[in-house]
Amino acid sequence: MKCPKCSNTEDKVIDSRTVRSDSAIRRRRECTECAYRFTTYEEIVRLGLKVVKRDGSKEEFIRSKLRKGLERACENRPVSSDDIESFLDAVVDDLDSKFDKEVPSDVIGQSVMDILKDVDEVAYVRFASVYKRFADVSEFRQEIEKLLTPRKGKR
Repeated sequence: MKCPKCSNTEDKVIDSRTVRSDSAIRRRRECTECAYRFTTYEEIVRLGLKVVKRDGSKEEFIRSKLRKGLERACENRPVSSDDIESFLDAVVDDLDSKFDKEVPSDVIGQSVMDILKDVDEVAYVRFASVYKRFADVSEFRQEIEKLLTPRKGKR
């Protein structure tokens, strides 16, 4: 592993523990040259899962791309980075159990929206606006009204 500070390739592992529901290993490392400490993660590489886009094209499923979308939706919201990782784990585990080679992009988007709807409604609307490609304010209003409708029944 190359040190991010001095580029030395020799380091020692100081601490190692499982994270993300035992699906990854977090390692604290120390460079033997400059003593800089850094963290690495080791996880299972899921091969071959392709996302089928709306236009029929296919691309490799990239976890970091989904993480980026979640981070944008949850920006300045009371959702921690650990929460986001948990959401990602839940979505990826669900996809792995239901799909072997290809997954429609709408399934991924709906899975994320189902999680966000229960966690943070603002993050949900933000994500939905991109996923559903809202064209104007009336579409935002309709989505918000869907969120408010169940609440009216509870009062």
